[in-house]
Amino acid sequence: MEALTERLQGEFPTMTRQFQIGAKYLLDFPAEVPITSMRKIASQAGVQPATLVRLAQSLGYAGWDDLKSVFVQSLRQIPKRYADQARKLIQGNNPRDALGRAITAQADNIRLLEHMNAERMPLAVKLLSRARHVHIAGFRASFSPAYTFQYLYRLFRASVTALRGDAGTLEMELRAIQKGDAVVIIGFAPYSREALLVAQAARHAGARVVALCDSVVAPIALEADCVLVFSTETPSFFPSSTAASALVEILIEQLLAKAGKEAVDGIARAEDELHQTGAYLSAK
Repeated sequence: MEALTERLQGEFPTMTRQFQIGAKYLLDFPAEVPITSMRKIASQAGVQPATLVRLAQSLGYAGWDDLKSVFVQSLRQIPKRYADQARKLIQGNNPRDALGRAITAQADNIRLLEHMNAERMPLAVKLLSRARHVHIAGFRASFSPAYTFQYLYRLFRASVTALRGDAGTLEMELRAIQKGDAVVIIGFAPYSREALLVAQAARHAGARVVALCDSVVAPIALEADCVLVFSTETPSFFPSSTAASALVEILIEQLLAKAGKEAVDGIARAEDELHQTGAYLSAK
């Protein structure tokens, strides 16, 4: 499944539009493939059944059945429209079990992080640790995990900058990206135009790109050097960013471990400065 995912991701930009639609559905809803007929999958994806057959053959499989056999586990589901989810939530609201459903969904999202990223995490740590400078971007609902990443990383590394684009200055900020830098971009569907601009600017500058997103075929992931994936599933109306925040904290922990004693000393200095300047309230 991993090899197929990487191949679909790599070939996605050059696929026909119909192949792209089919490939994206297969990657976003892999749990549906083993238990659903090809015709129903094609209908749900919005393509003809013959498109799925041709897609399978273009990937080197004899036909749909051979491709179907690869799909044995699920990665994620793409978020529905906010208004549709809100309407469904209100119609089926039951306060007695709402809390339990929400907690279960968030816990499942976090549990999936290890399965999705165990093999990808070391590369992300390597790219960021070796970078001359690290730029971080996340817009709209993705701003919170991006800000957390920048805040925590700067506690033990000075060469970290957030790309915010306040007052329409994003294009000017992008000029600071250079070869040898790394750019972390966080985002989930529906994807922001600004995130894609950052990804394109990073590639143009020759910087390495680490994408934290909800799909390996997200726009910011297609040309990234490393992709870390999180699920946004929730019974609520808005995609959950809980797993994204957890993934950020895990990545920061790995970066700290990689940096070693020097990073620990940096955190100690930062804490002392925050206390001395009065940023933290004293114990008294």
